[in-house]
Amino acid sequence: QVQLVESGGGLVQAGGSLRLSCAASGSTFSINSMGWYRQAPGKQRELVAAIGPGRSTYYADSMKGRFTISRDNAKNTVYLQMNSLKPEDTAVYYCSTGTNTAWRTLQFTSWGQGTQVTVSS
Repeated sequence: QVQLVESGGGLVQAGGSLRLSCAASGSTFSINSMGWYRQAPGKQRELVAAIGPGRSTYYADSMKGRFTISRDNAKNTVYLQMNSLKPEDTAVYYCSTGTNTAWRTLQFTSWGQGTQVTVSS
């Protein structure tokens, strides 16, 4: 049983930075892939970034060079460092978990309740 709790969202000015955290319960964190999704009002949920057990990563094209996903297995926590934020990054950001190969298949199976990120211009 996995529970995911996101934190770190808030209001930030365009060009600023924010770091999201996701605390995960369960004993399989170190062998699971982890990911971050986001969903803006009226739009579908989209995958932002993913990280595998060996710390291989995936990023959506619009996030490359701006966002960094990382994990701390000792703390059962995954992070999303967001730099050079743009108004179009405004969304609810969700932490997700999947199998060991989800970082490359992009097939995630569960999500947290989300944290709001608002970027002002």
